[in-house]
Amino acid sequence: MYYIYHIKGVKVGCTNDLKRRVEQIQGYKEYDILASTDKISHASKLEIHFQKIYNYKQDKNSYLQLMINKNKKIMTKMIHVTERTLTFKGTKDQKLTGYKFPMLVELLNGEHIEFDNKTINWILQNNASSQHNKERFIYVEALLNYLNAGKTTELEIFTNIRTWAEQKGIFDKGDVKTQYIKLQEEAGELAKALLNNDKEEIIDAIGDCVVVLTNLSKLAGYNIEDCILSAYSIINKRTGKMIDGTFVKDK
Repeated sequence: MYYIYHIKGVKVGCTNDLKRRVEQIQGYKEYDILASTDKISHASKLEIHFQKIYNYKQDKNSYLQLMINKNKKIMTKMIHVTERTLTFKGTKDQKLTGYKFPMLVELLNGEHIEFDNKTINWILQNNASSQHNKERFIYVEALLNYLNAGKTTELEIFTNIRTWAEQKGIFDKGDVKTQYIKLQEEAGELAKALLNNDKEEIIDAIGDCVVVLTNLSKLAGYNIEDCILSAYSIINKRTGKMIDGTFVKDK
């Protein structure tokens, strides 16, 4: 698990070992955990996101890039990378018995692949024996196809919304204030639709609110996907209970 931590007045950082990194190495006992995630790519985005929010200087190299650089020596000892294949060194059977995967691997085109449980399970089911030696390999293209198929393709709609907004001049001539006013207008339309139980208008109004929030986020300097991820990384750890139809978090 990766943690985004905040040492007030000092920095926002990212680590997978809070006690060692923050308490032992940096010497701080007082800090807040802003978010957590099991994906290093998400953690890297969240760190930059919160550095912007708290007005700290952004790191020259993202956490992801630092880990890629740190991981290179380990990775090259375990995996041979070509344009077409990843070969797992020192493997003997399809289950890759006893094999320890590195944290991530960098492909020749600069992309990276994280070895989470889902990816490892796919590799264990789809690796093949090399004709040149006893080691096992997978095709890069097949793995990328699998990973891309597993992504939430609906998120592409946010890119389409931003493209539309840019074509309409919203980012050039609009600002966060005008978009906030627009959001209040759309929220009013949603309230009216809910009171009238007008299903078509409810769908339309919710969609309009999402479009405006997408554009407002961009004008504020963020992508809405990062805002959603930031919020979810915090609320998924909250505990509480439903009171009068509303979830009330524990204090």
